[in-house]
Amino acid sequence: MRAAGGLGAPQSADPQVLRAFATGKRVLVGVTGGIAAYKTCMIVSRLAQAGANVTVAMTEAATHFVTPLTFQSLSGFPVYTTAWEHIESKDPQHISLAKGLDLAIVAPATMDCLAKLAGGRTDDVVTLILSAVDRRVTPVVLAPAMNDVMWSQPSTQRNVKQLVDDGFYMVGPGEGWQACRTVGTGRMSEPEEILGSIRRFLERPKPKTRGK
Repeated sequence: MRAAGGLGAPQSADPQVLRAFATGKRVLVGVTGGIAAYKTCMIVSRLAQAGANVTVAMTEAATHFVTPLTFQSLSGFPVYTTAWEHIESKDPQHISLAKGLDLAIVAPATMDCLAKLAGGRTDDVVTLILSAVDRRVTPVVLAPAMNDVMWSQPSTQRNVKQLVDDGFYMVGPGEGWQACRTVGTGRMSEPEEILGSIRRFLERPKPKTRGK
């Protein structure tokens, strides 16, 4: 699996450590509809504290777990929740949000989200923006989160393999206690691990786009 490696957990979550490679970087954080969305608050907060410019996009389902206002307060920027909002641009397809990014993260990436990305569907604002991200230039990191049985489904495993072949990077999932009151694989990686994993992407020089 195309995993994203990084720093040790405690050190990677320190904003002062993050600042060395995150300051001034443009990061998109996609949030889809899983209980692990509460963990994403820490990811957004630490990146913002480290000086990154963080834009959050949420599926409609994600807003049932964490409010857009929470992420707006943590990031300091407007939050996109539908494909029909035009907050910072007149572009109705949000192509402008995908341009110039240094990194995109989806946390949590649900079973449904993985299936959409693997199949090229763009019926929510998160997958719509990601469809316009050039992964040759901008790394896209997915942090899967779901029930153990859902993670073990052949369809999910096929989708993960397809996504890795397509150039996406995976962080996790981990093992442990899940919201369904079972223990197994599918738990979203902890924020410290995700933050540590993205360091190598933010530190590297950004490749030039075609024609430049």
